[in-house]
Amino acid sequence: MAAPPARADADPSPTSPPTARDPPARQAEKSETACEERSNAESLDRLLPPVGTGHSPRKRTTSQCKSEPPLLRTSKRTIYTAGRPPWYNEHGTQSKEAFAIGLGGGSASGKTTVARMIIEALDVPWVVLLSMDSFYKVLTEQQQEQAAHNNFNFDHPDAFDFDLIISTLKKLKQGKSVKVPIYDFTTHSRKKDWKTLYGANVIIFEGIMAFADKTLLELLDMKIFVDTDSDIRLVRRLRRDISERGRDIEGVIKQYNKFVKPSFDQYIQPTMRLADIVVPRGSGNTVAIDLIVQHVHSQLEEVSGPQPSGVLCPHGLAQPHYPLLHGHHPQWPLLTSPPCSLPLARCQP
Repeated sequence: MAAPPARADADPSPTSPPTARDPPARQAEKSETACEERSNAESLDRLLPPVGTGHSPRKRTTSQCKSEPPLLRTSKRTIYTAGRPPWYNEHGTQSKEAFAIGLGGGSASGKTTVARMIIEALDVPWVVLLSMDSFYKVLTEQQQEQAAHNNFNFDHPDAFDFDLIISTLKKLKQGKSVKVPIYDFTTHSRKKDWKTLYGANVIIFEGIMAFADKTLLELLDMKIFVDTDSDIRLVRRLRRDISERGRDIEGVIKQYNKFVKPSFDQYIQPTMRLADIVVPRGSGNTVAIDLIVQHVHSQLEEVSGPQPSGVLCPHGLAQPHYPLLHGHHPQWPLLTSPPCSLPLARCQP
């Protein structure tokens, strides 16, 4: 007896998992579609507030939590700080390279706060905020044991992966997408998942050792040192490490006296002379921040030429401009759905 014809509504959905009966082309199509939907869902999850019924006994803090928010909301507009895929002119090349700002200073000096104030005041459509905290090296078992007892120096230049920092910043300046590690300060380790950032008009790179490498310095178009009183920095560090990173007061003070303060005197404070601008009092110095913003605006105006009537994706396909009106703009850079008809993963150089 012949099997009854299959019902139309019984067909597997485009996102159903591939089965052994599917032909190879169909299996590949299903896998690709499911992968894209998972990527979109993960991007949406990052934009939505977490939902939970209980509270963790120990707060886990990663380098993604505060140092690199995906967006910055103000009373007038929303500024996306996850960057953007690169725009291309009619010749298939980028019209200009991003303007890179380096923010250095001691631990808890207010670098991230100053960076956010600059981002808000700049009023440019695309900004990337890149934190040096994301680039701590992977620790060995012995180093993990030392870190657990506050006996590892995280304020030494050797604690950072400068090769990865430099390669990441170079790609961002060229408008390319990059993968950035997510560091967990509670476990002193990198998380398995890395986050994706895209090129932007302005890149702000902040960290205690932002000026400690010669090659890195050459990539920075503007260098700012945030100078804050040591007593204020200690109080901020105590509050942050205890409330956000699950540390105890004895451990924080021990680490500060043994590593943080000596490293500041030896490696960080001397780099103040390399800075183009020194900002005393950190985020409280609004005059200095206004002057910085004015200078960045003038630099952007010098390098910006006439805008073409359309843009090209890396495949040479003409795309219309997406104008930014009063801060409202399409969210596709965060939702991995660019104007180009091809998937984002295929539309990156």
